[in-house]
Amino acid sequence: MNLIKMISGVVFSVLALVAITGCNNGKTDTKNADSSKIAVGKEVPGTPIKYDSSKRYIYLTWDDSPQPPGTVNCRSVFKSEGVKATFFSVGFNKVGPLKKRLIDSIRNDYPLFLLANHSFSHGFQDKYSKFYSPTMMDSALNDFLRNEKELNIPVKIIRLPGNNTWASNGDIQGQKAGNPLVKKLDSLGYKIIGWDLEWGQQRKAKAPKESVDEMIQKINQRFDDGNTNQLNSIVILSHDRLFEKPRYADSLRRFISLLKADKRTVFETIDHYPTVQKK
Repeated sequence: MNLIKMISGVVFSVLALVAITGCNNGKTDTKNADSSKIAVGKEVPGTPIKYDSSKRYIYLTWDDSPQPPGTVNCRSVFKSEGVKATFFSVGFNKVGPLKKRLIDSIRNDYPLFLLANHSFSHGFQDKYSKFYSPTMMDSALNDFLRNEKELNIPVKIIRLPGNNTWASNGDIQGQKAGNPLVKKLDSLGYKIIGWDLEWGQQRKAKAPKESVDEMIQKINQRFDDGNTNQLNSIVILSHDRLFEKPRYADSLRRFISLLKADKRTVFETIDHYPTVQKK
């Protein structure tokens, strides 16, 4: 009887241990499963998307960040409205802790925002004839590479300063189509992004040139005419500094609201642009 009791006790203890371990493992597995889901589900810049031909894809691309308070205002409007945008950033502008935090916040907020390359010096500080001179090709190339490294830019996507040129996989179009720097960047696998429509700057003020209604009309006309670089896609260029004042930030918010009112509108970051996704 004592032996039977002893065996029974051992068996009961083992079963209890297994049950407890199973429960703990169940909890751990659930956590691991959740962690795996997060890891697997985390979007990486450049991950391809599937296009819907019934939609109109809008790529908001804002240049020259960090430029507070304009960058702060634009980022706040885009974030509160839940729309995706791309910031083509300039390393030369990243001076001081606030600007560094701005760049970090843009980079870390993917997939809502994408950080992309607009050269370190903004074309040797706006001296474009020098920047695009064939004799300066190596220096200009290193300017982009420096910006990529110092800002920790996660994608090989570039906008040329002061120039509307497109390049992808040997297909080069625009003002600098024959430029050695453009050809070199393309050969290294960089995608160069121009723009279909610019929300320009007033000549003597940091303010948008066109009204919100004018911009909406121009966008609709471009889509209706099929007058964009890629079908059903429009790349809009503007600059952070234009929205420094609260009234212009409010204009940006109204602009976004009107675009969102059209059920065909899809906002995307530029890593999902058709020529960028094309391998």
